[in-house]
Amino acid sequence: MSIGDETAFSPDASPLAARLADRAKEIIARYPEGKERSALLPLLHLVQAEDGYVTPEGVSFCAEQLGITRAQVGAVATFYTMYKRKPTGDWLVSVCTNTMCGVLGGDKTFEALSENLGVGHDETTEDGTITLEHAECLAACDYAPVVTVNYEFFDRVQADRALSIVEQLKDGLRPAPDRGSRLCTLKEMALQLAGFAEERDGAVAEGPAGEPTLRGNRLAEQYGVSVAGFDPDTPIPTQADRE
Repeated sequence: MSIGDETAFSPDASPLAARLADRAKEIIARYPEGKERSALLPLLHLVQAEDGYVTPEGVSFCAEQLGITRAQVGAVATFYTMYKRKPTGDWLVSVCTNTMCGVLGGDKTFEALSENLGVGHDETTEDGTITLEHAECLAACDYAPVVTVNYEFFDRVQADRALSIVEQLKDGLRPAPDRGSRLCTLKEMALQLAGFAEERDGAVAEGPAGEPTLRGNRLAEQYGVSVAGFDPDTPIPTQADRE
């Protein structure tokens, strides 16, 4: 079958094709002809938005959409931790236990959540609602220790606050992140990661950057620090030019 052709799916891929072919075609169309394979990452998010994880059927669907093998899709899906290969809860609670967050309380926070939820790393509660995981650096060291829920940030979180967040999730509530928009489910987040616009009214405008993120700008303004202008039309010299 040709790339993006939804008329000849295998039995493995057909169930997803009936629901996702139009959106998959839209994703693939974002890329230049001959570069369609670059659509694999958002396609994996798309199938994860459907079932909550990348199913074997999802792997087949992506492979047949792009004209590549299931092994090639699986190699990518197993490389990135954001792609889940088994059922995952509506709420993915990620605790940064990398060096800075770990020594500031992240390790204790993970232990407290693990005991409270009765699960370990990459495990899901019996009711299927919450998945807990260790996370490597979440790129928010200025807010350490951090916890994310479906990739939305809760800053300077110690064990007691983390337990409060989880209890709210258990009660069907959606605690407000310190930065970013209000919480959505993992499937809803996966659809956004596939490149489809946030549909909740006003959510995009929520959650301005925190003060630590802006501190460098504030200091630059205070001391008059700036960088040289950059003209994007300036030709990039080739190796021959340099020689």
